[in-house]
Amino acid sequence: MWTNLNFLIGSWQGVGSGQAGNSNVERSYQLILNDKFLEVRNKSTYPPQSQNPQGEVHEDLGLISFDKTRKTFILRKFHVEGFVNQYVMDYLSPDGKMFVFTSESIENIPAGWRARETYQVVNSDDFTETFELAAPGKDFELYVRSQCKRLPREGCTKLALSCTNHGDRLSLRTCLCL
Repeated sequence: MWTNLNFLIGSWQGVGSGQAGNSNVERSYQLILNDKFLEVRNKSTYPPQSQNPQGEVHEDLGLISFDKTRKTFILRKFHVEGFVNQYVMDYLSPDGKMFVFTSESIENIPAGWRARETYQVVNSDDFTETFELAAPGKDFELYVRSQCKRLPREGCTKLALSCTNHGDRLSLRTCLCL
């Protein structure tokens, strides 16, 4: 059942860039409850910066399940701000390296808003997630794009991580298990 999403299982670190500014990202994905659900944990830390003078910490907790009736994955995310998003996977590329979740409903936000999360596998230890929002009657707009790198698995003790600001984008370089 989890063949296309097994790639995500593990811990990740990275950088994000978008409307709220630049952020440091921590992610984890693990199968829970007899492997019936994939738990998603996200923490994005935005230090004070021109786009976000106060800075902020965003956290959300998600669960991915497989809806046997619809034969697709459902993602439910609970955000620290009080939003609850329910998404349906409405696209999976033939090679399984890109999948898209589009919101079916969003609680605690004015009616008509939509959200979309797109995951793009870069290689076995890297992925990009794009989070987009659409106001009522509008097209989707980028809110944040995150580049994530897999952290070493248990037993691997060395990790080198560097972040470079290129002005319009951030890059993250990781050397694992040296």
